[in-house]
Amino acid sequence: MTSLSDFNVRTKGQTDWINITGEVQKAVAASGVREGICVVFVPHTTAAVTVNENADPDVPRDVNLALDLISPDRREFHHSEGNSAAHTKTSLVGPSLTLIVTGGRLLLGTWQGIWFNEYDGPRTRKVHVRVI
Repeated sequence: MTSLSDFNVRTKGQTDWINITGEVQKAVAASGVREGICVVFVPHTTAAVTVNENADPDVPRDVNLALDLISPDRREFHHSEGNSAAHTKTSLVGPSLTLIVTGGRLLLGTWQGIWFNEYDGPRTRKVHVRVI
């Protein structure tokens, strides 16, 4: 059994972390898959998806700060759209996740959540979820 589900995420700012755990879990439940894998993919070059702490709201801010230190905006960048730092952050974090499904639910740790990461917003973004 395979199921594909899509949903949109509306980001609010230049950098934004949005918890999408609930939406992904809904896709898993709707799939009917009890044991398998769930792939989450974002088809964007300036947005990413990651698993990280879901309890402390300072974690997204801190990770963004660290990514800004790794990839600050630099006037030496040549990309004409002016968002090279966003492309770099997306490459570092990545466009997809593979998660385990067991008992019809995502297998996540106590403090883990699935986060959509915006690096060039605000925008409306697409998330694809495939459950196998």
